[in-house]
Formats: sequence, C-alpha cells, structure tokens
Amino acid sequence: MNLSSDPDRSGQPECSSRHGGGHKATSGVHFTVSVVLPAGGTGERTGLVTPKQFYMFLNRPLISYTIQAFERLSWIQHIVVVVAEESIALMRDIVQRFKHTKVRVVSGGATRHRSIFNGVQALDPGESAATPDVVIIHDAVRPFVEEDFLLEIAMAAKENGASGAIRPLVSTVIATTSEGYLDHSLERGKYRASEMPQGFLYCVIHQAYQKCSEFDFDFGTECLHLALQHTGTRAKLIEGPPTLWKVTYKRDLAAAESIIKETLCRSACVTSDGSKRARELGRCLQNLMASLDMELDVLPEPIGDASRLSKEWNFIKLFVNGSGLSEVEETVKALEAANRALLHPVVVVWVRLDTSDGMSVSETGAGHLPLMELASAAKLKNILLYGILFLLSEEDAGFSEGSVKRLAELTYTLIHDRNALLAGQMLCA
Repeated sequence: MNLSSDPDRSGQPECSSRHGGGHKATSGVHFTVSVVLPAGGTGERTGLVTPKQFYMFLNRPLISYTIQAFERLSWIQHIVVVVAEESIALMRDIVQRFKHTKVRVVSGGATRHRSIFNGVQALDPGESAATPDVVIIHDAVRPFVEEDFLLEIAMAAKENGASGAIRPLVSTVIATTSEGYLDHSLERGKYRASEMPQGFLYCVIHQAYQKCSEFDFDFGTECLHLALQHTGTRAKLIEGPPTLWKVTYKRDLAAAESIIKETLCRSACVTSDGSKRARELGRCLQNLMASLDMELDVLPEPIGDASRLSKEWNFIKLFVNGSGLSEVEETVKALEAANRALLHPVVVVWVRLDTSDGMSVSETGAGHLPLMELASAAKLKNILLYGILFLLSEEDAGFSEGSVKRLAELTYTLIHDRNALLAGQMLCA
C-alpha cells in the first residue's frame, strides 16, 4: 500500500484504489460512507438476562433505534451489525421485522477488537466492487446520535484519516498504588473521555487491524489508538453533544426509554368535524400544547392524503356530539396501510366534545364497546387508540381555561406515555 507524501501525514496509508468515490448525497457528502456496529456484548453490567442491545423499548429492541439513526441518512450506504454467533438468528429476525434495508449481520469474535475487525472485513466485497471511503464505528447501545455530528465525524475522517468523539471528564482521574493508596491524580482539564462514534478512512482502520498483535486484539479497547500506533494516523478529535451517552447500567434503560418517549411526543396534528366549536377547541389546544413543548398542527379537514401520514405525527381527532368513530377508524386503516407504526407506536386520541344536557358520565360512556374493539385490533398493528370525553354545557359560550388545560394535559400524557393498557378506554376531561 502506498504511503502519503504529505509530511504532516507521514506513514499514514494513502487510500487510492478500490474505493467508491464520486458519491454525492443531498448532505454534501461526496464520498462513500458505511457503518460498523459492534453488538456482541452480554449486558453483564445491566444485570439483565437479555443483552441490553436487544432490550425492548415500545415493542422495539434498542439496537433497532441505533440502526435507524444511520439508516435514515441517505449518505450512509451499508451498516454491518456484528453480533455473537448465538444471536445471529435473533438479529436477522429484527432486521426483517423492522425492515432495515441497509443492514448485513455478521458473526463477532471473542473480543471487541476482533468483532470490529470482522465488521470492517465484511465491508470489503473483493475485487468485484469498491470498499467504502470512510467507515464509522459506533456502539449499538448509543442510539441518540444526530446527523449533524455524524457528518462532522465523516468529514473529519475523510480529511485527516481518522476522527473521534470526545467529552469532557466529569470526575477527576486518579492513579493508585498496588496496595490501594493514592499515587497521583491527573489534571482533569488536560484530558478528555473518548466516546463513539469514530470515523476512519477504510484503508487506515483495515491496515491498523492487519498489523495488530494478539495482545491488541485481546486487551485493546481504543480504535483511535490502533490507528495511531500502526498507521501513524493522528485522529481529529471533536467534542460531541451530551446525547452520545452509552446505555451501560440498568438505570440507563429507564433514561433511554424516557428520551425515546420525549422524541415521539414532540409533534401531533389535530383534525375535526369542521364544526365551529371543534375548530375553536383545536386552536385552544394548539396554544396550550406549545407550553408543553409539543408542536401541534391544526388541519382544516380530516387526514386524507398519504403525505400527511408520513410525517412524525400523532393524531388528535375532535368531534362535537356525533360519534366520529367511523372517521377515526378510517385514520387507523390509513395508518395501517402506510405502515406508519412499524418503528414505533402511533397514538390516535379521539376527543368527543359532548354538549348533551343532563347526561351522566355513565350514560355518555355507554356504547363505547366499538371503541374498545377498534383499539384492540389497532394495538396489534402498534397503533394506540384512546378516547376522551369532553363534557360541555350547551349554554356555555366558550371554553374555560381550566377545562381546556385539563384536556391538553390528559392528551399530552396519553401521547407521551403510550400506555398500552389504557388503549380503548374512554376517559373524561
């Protein structure tokens, strides 16, 4: 392999053959990028029987969220997921079930570095095709990585040969004696924590692993160090956002689920039966939801075209007196046909504004067996349907701030929590 003539990158491999090149995506990436996700961990530190990468969040394993963070990017070509031999069938089932189209599953090695090397080698199709220009290595249990930062990592790797995420140290690092006494401490300001993702020119990381010793393979943990040690490539270090944290301990699972739910409840749309009161209630909800950090779009008519269904929306359906359940059923069927609930549960909240004088809650709640039946069928398709009865006297000229606030808070809670046990229930606000 040729060496670069650039004196600032002396000893670093020059990637000049069998590379994709010429790839141009809307993001401005003019080179090919693929991903290796090592996912062979046993989850020992979480204390769970199931490895954490396969832990389920909202009916979907954690690793699927991480895959989707890369797969949704047009400039990512291929994703190699490296798992233990005994998990290959499970991982392939996940790929098929959640329709991950860019993923190839390969068997890992006995250690992290051996697994990553297996993944890197899997990206080499032989003389018949090109290897990627850049490889991004990322942990399967770090699902919260944004495109902007991945773009920085990829660009820096292309320019410098290697790049990596870092974060400030939050605790002082100390060295101890063999007897367990303090030896010395490090000046925290001079050091950083190495994180994922890390990016490499394909030839840099491939050559680094080819030159690894058995000790490197068995006890090493840092890919950037291997690139420096074996190819002379000094990585460009980029401070990453706080969201790069890794799901490591059992408490992290709850935090991860909370973040996923927060992400899924950021937006919703409201449609109504077109009546004056329903439109007015929609505008009131829009203002109150903004204070709860939910973006609410009020649409003038029921959901019709498929483009609206493709947006990351939850759905609130407002009806005055008349049931409106048939329109709700149409929305559920449209969501099923569009496969909108494949990756996460979609929430539909049916709000019935009832102005029937003198009718008791038990009376207005009667006859909602069709709601329960529709919700039970929808749940099988990962669509959660809830009902809310909003009682209002016919004489009331408008909506009281307190009553609408209660409705907004209840609606937000249903969308945020996605509690499957409440699906099909008619709640009162």
